Amino acid sequence: MNTQAPTHNPAAQTPVQTLAQKMAKHAVLRSRHKGLIISLLLMVALPVLLTSLYLVVLAKPQYASETGFVVRQDESVSAGQMLGGLSQVLGTPSASNSDLLFEFIQSQEIVRRIDAELDLVGHYTQFWPLDPVYSIPPDVTIEKLSRFWRQMTRITYDKSSGVIMVEVRARDADMAQRIAREIVAQSEAMINTLNAQARRDSIANAEADLEQALTDLRSAREALVAFQARTQILDPQADIQGRMGVVANLQQQLAQAMVDLDLLLQATDASDPRVRQLDRRIRAIEERIAGERASYSSNGTAQDDDSYPSLLATYEGLRVDVQFAEEIYHVSLTALNQARAAAERQQLYLATFIAPTAAETDEYPRKLLLVALTAFFGLLAWSVGALVYYSLRDRG
Repeated sequence: MNTQAPTHNPAAQTPVQTLAQKMAKHAVLRSRHKGLIISLLLMVALPVLLTSLYLVVLAKPQYASETGFVVRQDESVSAGQMLGGLSQVLGTPSASNSDLLFEFIQSQEIVRRIDAELDLVGHYTQFWPLDPVYSIPPDVTIEKLSRFWRQMTRITYDKSSGVIMVEVRARDADMAQRIAREIVAQSEAMINTLNAQARRDSIANAEADLEQALTDLRSAREALVAFQARTQILDPQADIQGRMGVVANLQQQLAQAMVDLDLLLQATDASDPRVRQLDRRIRAIEERIAGERASYSSNGTAQDDDSYPSLLATYEGLRVDVQFAEEIYHVSLTALNQARAAAERQQLYLATFIAPTAAETDEYPRKLLLVALTAFFGLLAWSVGALVYYSLRDRG
């Protein structure tokens, strides 16, 4: 059986195939396409290439040491706190101590101290200017050294628990571990400074409160003594009770005299001299009782004509002032003793739960991650630029 190969017949092509062949024929690489390719190479490929070359050729390995610590407060209960609960008088350290420590680790002060101990500038200038990103010049200022310090240290702080984690990078594992240990040492010194300041403040405040309480107690007692000297009455309550006793005794004598008079009148008449004598006695006792009762409204002294109610009110006020001043004095004295006892023990301390580690491999710089990030951001910038260009071109 003979078969013939199919022949190409241009007339048999569909219009769609003909249009596609014409478009494919005229599709050429235009200048804008070349510009996109060149921009892609410049914005993506070139930065990736330069970053890779720098990380492989120039960047020196870095070793990391990690440590973790937290600020703790003395949780032991003293005898004064068990008896009187005077911790509120003295005050307790707040959670802001961890915040202070977190800021201190990033400050110029700790950078200056560690540089004086370990020569940070000498260590990080070994490969300058071959490694300009991870090195510093020998004539670096403290401000630039502090910024570089924050670049070479990673500090995380959990406010809820107060845990502070620090990771330090250096040219060799031993130096990284030494820097981490020095951070812990300087942090402990800072906590000790807070302790010393808290001790001084607590004792000074307690002494000032005690001095003020003693002054108030002296003033209250002097006012009471001045009142007693002015009125010539040590205790108005005791004085008025004594006068009431005199009146009660006079009333008993008056009742007895009246009974005697009644009995005498039953036995004789009014002309009896004994009747006149008893009558004079009764009138004298009544006048004495009236005089004593009248003295209740006045103290009867030449120096002061105040009424007894006013004297009692003044005396009670002065006596309450003295009692209150005595209570404040005893509380202040107890607070001072407790402050001195608390000053003898450390209230704050640094609990290091992760000792500075010694690295065995260089984990930094993370080359693959940095190259990937360079490619990602470069491609992102190139995409945004291309979209903006075509948007402006279509509108134009």
